[in-house]
Amino acid sequence: MAVKSTSVLLLNLMIFTLYFVFALIVHLQVYNCMILSMDKNIKKDYFSADQKQMARFAKALGHPVRIAILELLDTQSCCYHGDMAEELPIAKSTLSQHLNELKDAGLIQGDITPPTVKYCINKENWLLAKKLFVSFLK
Repeated sequence: MAVKSTSVLLLNLMIFTLYFVFALIVHLQVYNCMILSMDKNIKKDYFSADQKQMARFAKALGHPVRIAILELLDTQSCCYHGDMAEELPIAKSTLSQHLNELKDAGLIQGDITPPTVKYCINKENWLLAKKLFVSFLK
């Protein structure tokens, strides 16, 4: 019974988070379209480093599985790939792809000790992401 209620809670959190991320992505896309329509010859360095970094974080957060992974990692110091595979309702190969996307964005970090891989939130980049999004959404 506890597993079922945890699954329902996780599903509700994923839906809420997906709605938030979707709204953020739509907002970013509208903003980008406005900028692009102003000038077709935008210089490469027009966008600030913060804008580029926030867009990278938003892309990584753009899937409910990745949100669930971050929520899972936020509840503990670290977690092994195999433990996450048992917790989340997706294939191990799919989980690996999502973990790589989060790792490439710098939101998580992995410690490889064959045959296991342990992941945890990259606290420095997590704080940066919070700061950028709070500043953007104020």
